Amino acid sequence: MDGGVRLQAADQAYQAIRARIMSGDLPGGSRLIEQALARELNLSRTPVRAAITRLIHEGFAERGEGYSTRVAHFPEDELDQIFEIRRRMECYAARRAAERASPDQICELDALTTRMEALTPPTTDRDYTEISEINANFHRIIGEAAASPRLMAVLQMAVDVGVVARTYRSYSRADLIRSARHHRELVDAIRARAPDWAESVMSSHVLAANHSAGQGNRGASQAAPRTEDTEET
Repeated sequence: MDGGVRLQAADQAYQAIRARIMSGDLPGGSRLIEQALARELNLSRTPVRAAITRLIHEGFAERGEGYSTRVAHFPEDELDQIFEIRRRMECYAARRAAERASPDQICELDALTTRMEALTPPTTDRDYTEISEINANFHRIIGEAAASPRLMAVLQMAVDVGVVARTYRSYSRADLIRSARHHRELVDAIRARAPDWAESVMSSHVLAANHSAGQGNRGASQAAPRTEDTEET
């Protein structure tokens, strides 16, 4: 198997396992067993191992004792810390974006928000995936509009990809509608060159995401079955 094929297989495994985590089919605490996953995906263990390594790096999975690997749990205190750091950084980014965003960046934020509104509330797995991607791009553009490479570097370290992506699976219909409205109001505040307004909306937006993520994590923790460590990954 050449390098290109190996990378393709690893990406296939990553997408499949990540989708099962996002859907709740693999709840927090579930074992990620290379041999079993390779058999289910009709792949060798090598690309599955690479996929699991990537999932660990992105915060979707974590190493346990010995050789075990599990879908990551996010204890409430850890979630609160992650989202509070994110809130402070993203509020600062929103302030700077309101002062510095270019007309093209504002138009791009507007277009992303219009697409999110059209998909809200989502009705298919693809809708959830696209909303998550739109959200990531929306926040990335605000960070870029802030015109601070140092801030972008800190944000990339502070924002846990796994937490943000899985948050959308925890949202209720009302949560998703509120999130889209926050995005629309952020566009309005940035277009109006109103840093205090933009900061206030961003703070509410991240606090709401924290609440939704916490609710989803508690539900997953209560539903997750106990498993025994009977096989190495």
